[in-house]
Amino acid sequence: MAIPANPRTFDTMLGLPSKRDSWQKDFGSLVRDEGSSEFKHPAGYMFKDLPEAPAAEEVDYGDWMVAQLDAFEIEAGLLPVGVDVDHVGSRAVARHPGRLFGSYTIDPNQGMHDVRRLERAVREHGAIAAACFPCGTQPQVGIDGALMYPFYAKCVELGIPMFINAGVPGPRFPMWPQEVARLDIVCYDFPELVLVTRHGGEPWCDLLVKLMLKWPGLHYSPSAFAPKHYPHEIIDYANSRGADKVMYAGYFPSGLTLQRIFSEMPAVPFRDHVWPKFLRDNARRVLKLDPS
Repeated sequence: MAIPANPRTFDTMLGLPSKRDSWQKDFGSLVRDEGSSEFKHPAGYMFKDLPEAPAAEEVDYGDWMVAQLDAFEIEAGLLPVGVDVDHVGSRAVARHPGRLFGSYTIDPNQGMHDVRRLERAVREHGAIAAACFPCGTQPQVGIDGALMYPFYAKCVELGIPMFINAGVPGPRFPMWPQEVARLDIVCYDFPELVLVTRHGGEPWCDLLVKLMLKWPGLHYSPSAFAPKHYPHEIIDYANSRGADKVMYAGYFPSGLTLQRIFSEMPAVPFRDHVWPKFLRDNARRVLKLDPS
């Protein structure tokens, strides 16, 4: 049950240069309580020791990120990209093929305009996945909302997965869009869709396990959770019937340092056969990066 000595790792959630002083503006009217206005992170009551990351104009961000991955022997990772070559993520992915891969964050409130942008990101800017933070959309849109359906259909058409936040959000926003039960009808309506949940799924981890048993396309990643806080329901599931459904995601540099993640990782009680699938193989399969 020990982590491999030299694990090959694929990180399915790397971040862009953090905007510690402007996130409140980005989320606009969703930020209502006075306490949140003082946070350097949207869930500042949870994340205290935030990683340091350079501003995009200070360094070549792709070079900097790859150096961080090298320091922890991380093989590759998924980074947000835009639809123009000046986007910092798009530049980084173009500069480091094979190490950095793109993910396009959708805005369901933009409708077909953003569906077309998603297709552009895939065709022109290295995106191999879509992503969504339902509680952070303005106005909020549920996982099973009608505005999400064109994006699910496009993901199926493009053959890419959707990474989607599920569970109570860290920021002090209403939680209803990310209720785990909402995944059920989406999986029913889109049986070909590959969905990977982000940010834990709490407090509905038992339900999430049931849904992963039920729906072949539904997967899980523990992004934003330090390894010592991985939900026990998910560990038990991975060690039994879910070895092919759970994959690693960090939260660097948004909220967790790689040092903390990988210093805590050896204590996670995954069985030996789970480790390579969790750290690398499941992500590469879902993202269609291996010929098989």
